[in-house]
Amino acid sequence: MKKIIALVLCLILSSFILSGCSNRSEPFEEKSYTSDTQINEINLDVQDREIEVSLSEDEQVHIKYCENRKEYYHISVSDENVLTMASVSDKEWTDYIGVKPSAEDRKISLQIPDGLLENLTLSTTNEDITLSALAVTGSINISSNGGNIAFGNLDVGSDLNLNVKNGDISGAVVGSYDNFSIQSKIKKGESNLPDNKDSGEKTLNISSNNGNVDIEFVNE
Repeated sequence: MKKIIALVLCLILSSFILSGCSNRSEPFEEKSYTSDTQINEINLDVQDREIEVSLSEDEQVHIKYCENRKEYYHISVSDENVLTMASVSDKEWTDYIGVKPSAEDRKISLQIPDGLLENLTLSTTNEDITLSALAVTGSINISSNGGNIAFGNLDVGSDLNLNVKNGDISGAVVGSYDNFSIQSKIKKGESNLPDNKDSGEKTLNISSNNGNVDIEFVNE
């Protein structure tokens, strides 16, 4: 009987503790970053964040984001003018209990100059990645585990690599079908692309697990 009473008291105490943890939320602060030099390449590697990419009006890179003491980012620029943004988490297990941050707090807005970047790499989990129509001189690499990838007319100089799990890929690629060699690996989904096409001076690589792919080719 004493053991049962002790167990009940422990459960009640635990419920109060967890309730207190779930009600405590670290407030997020909106922040922004603007490059003070010409950026050649961008690499965003984050978790549980939506990424929205649009065009910059002043040929500089701008990033808007939200962070707090437990969920924040490292932003750096290398000597080769490669901008890297990576998410950092100092959360304890009790911080995962309760309501997750709002959609606005989990969104990263990236503005880039059109046609001036060489390479653009974006990676996230459990959220979508969207891009407006834009151009790069080299390659675009996009990966989302648990979200969709959607884009306007993307113009690449060499390669377009798209990888998604538990999400869809949709958008348009600048150039004709004949301009691209294609490698497409689709598992548990439908695609309007062939599994393999060898000819083409540019490369389109698609990987999708549990999602559909719909990509069209457009001429500008």
